[in-house]
Amino acid sequence: MFTQTNYFEYETPRFNRLSEDQLKRIHHASLDILERTGVYLYDHEAIELMKSAGAKVVNGNRVHIPPSLVEWGISTAPKHITIYDQHKRRVMPLQRNNVFFGPGSDCLWYQDHHLGERRRGTIDFIEKGALIGDSLKNIDFLMGMCIASDVKDQRVADRYQMRAMLLNSSKPIIFVSPDLDGCRDVVEMAEAVAGSEEELQRNPFCICYTNIVHPLRHNQESLQRLLYMAEKGLPSIYCMVVTGGATGPVTAAGSFALANAGELVGVLLAQLKREGAPVIVSGGYAYLFGMRSTDGGSGIIRPYFEGARPEMAHYYDLPAFGLGGRTRSHAIDTQAGAQAALTLLIEALSGANIVHDVGYMSEGDCYSLQMLVMCDELIDFVKQFMGGVKVDEETLALDVIDEVGAHGHYLDHEHTMKHFRNEQYPNLLDTSKYEKWLAAGSKTMEARASEEVDRILREHKPEALSEKVKLKIDSIVERADK
Repeated sequence: MFTQTNYFEYETPRFNRLSEDQLKRIHHASLDILERTGVYLYDHEAIELMKSAGAKVVNGNRVHIPPSLVEWGISTAPKHITIYDQHKRRVMPLQRNNVFFGPGSDCLWYQDHHLGERRRGTIDFIEKGALIGDSLKNIDFLMGMCIASDVKDQRVADRYQMRAMLLNSSKPIIFVSPDLDGCRDVVEMAEAVAGSEEELQRNPFCICYTNIVHPLRHNQESLQRLLYMAEKGLPSIYCMVVTGGATGPVTAAGSFALANAGELVGVLLAQLKREGAPVIVSGGYAYLFGMRSTDGGSGIIRPYFEGARPEMAHYYDLPAFGLGGRTRSHAIDTQAGAQAALTLLIEALSGANIVHDVGYMSEGDCYSLQMLVMCDELIDFVKQFMGGVKVDEETLALDVIDEVGAHGHYLDHEHTMKHFRNEQYPNLLDTSKYEKWLAAGSKTMEARASEEVDRILREHKPEALSEKVKLKIDSIVERADK
């Protein structure tokens, strides 16, 4: 082995949809929107923070924000955020081109992986989903997957959701709460697992995710959660949704500028509450309203704008949030596989640090554990593709080639034994010949994924929390119920 000087290596591929000039123009458009049009804030503390910092407030809650103030907020937000697991292990450094994958949250339905039928989300399904996610090596974090319809009081369903994830996995969690009380309770659960408020702040493993349905109207509950997480020094994702032609301009650039304006409001408010508060930027979701069908749903994805969202975060040098591994298909079919694979690859190439919604069907209406395990294998392919090619003395294997020569083979060579598991080695993707596939039952990917779900549920055992911590979590849920 020897060291080669002046050697350049491509560590990971990178894909850009927008030029530096285009990003700058969108940024300036967002600043213009915030200064000229302004935003409506429906929370007294948020309004006072803006007013004290120099923003102009008219009609009680319409806030016009000067560009210099927005620029200050961007400059103050942390450029790197490190997320830990529940055992204080550094598992998700959100920086540069690091990409991490996980499911989405709050689907109304899940697909029964035996019968293929839709069923309403339940606590039992969320528990099973967390267990599956915990077992999959390429799923880096968890989200709640489904709304727990069997919780009697839906106002406290987020506590049951968090409990299900904490008890069935030690991976980081991105949680969703409907209001400030829920956010406080969920964070209190996380503090119980971490050991204290200070320990959770030092080794954060939970992130609050908030969707805003209009970038120029920020509701009280969302603002309160954002400010609470900032005060705690815990990370937030404050995400705008714009449906082009309905809640924003029909043009992609206009929708993107509008969504980005709303995102910058979240970044700024977090910094005004606590300078250096960690915020993850999504760039906003600029969907397109279905003009033919008048079908809103989660909107129609714009293929020519996929992958552009994380670029705005990179322009600000802030951690980027993305979405992939999902499909608008209602079945695990060719469309589902194609859309899942393409969106995972595009988001990874675009440098999204956190990619959520893995396992979504019907564009977020329904969740599938089969899709989750299938996407785990697709992510494995994407990660290997993104990892680049290692070219050194060990991987060139010149001594091995010389030793084996023209008439030997490499099957039982120690070099093969040492490296073959690090190469792409599929589990669910079928690589057998046709005759073997027939003899094994002619199983489709859907059938193999279903069997894999059953195997994991049968065999996987997550790292258990102590009884003391479990009791504390249960007491928080019971208190909310009362």
